[in-house]
Amino acid sequence: MSTVTNATGFARYARITEKEPREIVMLRGSGCQWKRCRFCDYHLDGSPDEEADYQLNQRVLSYVDGRYHDLEVINSGSFCDLDEKTLSLILRLCRKRAITTIHFETHWIHRFFVPAFKARFEVQGVECRIKMGVETFDTKLRRSLDKGMDSRLYSPSPEEIARYADEINLLEGLPGQSVEGMESDIETGLGYFKRICVNVMTKNSAPVQPDERVVELCKTRVLPEWMDDPRVDILLDNEGWGLGAPLAEGRVAPSPCVSYTDLP
Repeated sequence: MSTVTNATGFARYARITEKEPREIVMLRGSGCQWKRCRFCDYHLDGSPDEEADYQLNQRVLSYVDGRYHDLEVINSGSFCDLDEKTLSLILRLCRKRAITTIHFETHWIHRFFVPAFKARFEVQGVECRIKMGVETFDTKLRRSLDKGMDSRLYSPSPEEIARYADEINLLEGLPGQSVEGMESDIETGLGYFKRICVNVMTKNSAPVQPDERVVELCKTRVLPEWMDDPRVDILLDNEGWGLGAPLAEGRVAPSPCVSYTDLP
């Protein structure tokens, strides 16, 4: 994914065809409210202009045709950062395109908003799954990343995280990680959550950068065991699903747009 993102010029719609087939969109919201994770610069993809965000999101969502009845929504932050017009449009889209499962991301700091948010979709028969960026269950390492989940004296257990999240993101390839630690992260994730996404760290503009030795260990000694596991998504680079891939100026997806005129 591009470090500095603009409204046009890179892909915001893609299709995941393996393991759990689904459409995926990268929308734009007001921006991550935490913004302190020391490995992340995705929060740069945000804007305080709600109308401009909505106009962009409307274009991106127009590509969704419901072919898998499953849609994942990411927005370089949390569902709380999306404007109300965009959320209302997504609800309409679920009805019209027969989408029965939808995924959103959230940061730990927004966990208490999860039940009411999920209820908005579930009342119309759509299963809403929440994915949370945990990165690692090594609380000492996670605290050093300034994830916003841990204080000096307290860290949430996997059981507590699972009260709010159905799925999680893990991040491997960080300085200080070991084969045993990465394996433990995956095993713990599978023990408490419906599915996990293992992201292999790639270079960006954040303070913490990948350790190439750890990345290689992850690819050669850790990931092969779970490569075919249907509950484990694996992203070897952050454009692995096609999002963030460069496009011609003015484009948000590589395929033609479907009409929105029939949405009530």
